[in-house]
Amino acid sequence: MQTEDRNPGSVADAVRGNWVDRFAPDWAKPYLRLARLDRPIGFQLLFWPCAYSVGLAAVARPNTAFNWLSILLFLIGAIAMRGAGCTFNDIVDRDIDDKVARTRLRPIPSGQVSTKQAIAFLVLQALVGLAVLVQFNTFTIWLGVASLALVAIYPFMKRVTYWPQFFLGLAFSYGALMGWASEFGALFQPPILLYLGCICWVIGYDTIYALQDVEDDALIGVKSTARLFGENTRAMVAVFYAAGFALWVWAGLSASAGTAFLVAMVLPAAILIWQVATLDPKDGDNCLKRFKANHYTGLAFTLALWLAWKF
Repeated sequence: MQTEDRNPGSVADAVRGNWVDRFAPDWAKPYLRLARLDRPIGFQLLFWPCAYSVGLAAVARPNTAFNWLSILLFLIGAIAMRGAGCTFNDIVDRDIDDKVARTRLRPIPSGQVSTKQAIAFLVLQALVGLAVLVQFNTFTIWLGVASLALVAIYPFMKRVTYWPQFFLGLAFSYGALMGWASEFGALFQPPILLYLGCICWVIGYDTIYALQDVEDDALIGVKSTARLFGENTRAMVAVFYAAGFALWVWAGLSASAGTAFLVAMVLPAAILIWQVATLDPKDGDNCLKRFKANHYTGLAFTLALWLAWKF
């Protein structure tokens, strides 16, 4: 995609005419881009496991209300912590990002934001996340604090293993535990199954995302499952999607979801199948569109859990 007709400073994989480019004041644009708020798919994918987990908890005790307040809090927390995670990742990866075509226009490598300014912004976003976290019970608070270790190690994994997507899955799927914990103050089999399913889902969709950078990653020595799987990438994405979907269904059934849930799960299954069937690993635009389609996977799965609770 050409950059000369785009908003100055806009990064390569942001949607043309996004709200940050169009409406944000100039002084705020680099920070909003640093938090990836010009690309909402990130916080959406972080949020959906939280929504799954709240929905799963509602299914497990259907005589209680569906906790929309918790879902709102998790959405705010996902926006803040996704931004904090991206800011931390860009601080760590500032030298690597400068060597990759898709990332060299990010605020830090392009010089729009200094490292010190990025650190201050990171702290601000983390404080917003903390303000959300303390609204929940003590068990959930400590569970959330424990997740910070996964967030901290993830940016370094691409340097030491071909499975950074697995570590991203551990961190990005954590909401699958948090929503249930916020309702029950403990963890049982359903959220554990949900968490494992989300890890498989993340490995699948982030492998698709990583296909955009395979050539640059190979040149600079960055590892990924996209590089590891090579010509077998589509088949391996299918394996992880199938495993994740099976674990999701198992989680729902273990929480006493019934026929309405099973029927509704046809929709997220169809979206995952479409991604694999139409994936072109050598076409970056194709990969990005299939990756972003996982927002609708998340919406469809959450709807299935709501229907399981409702009926």
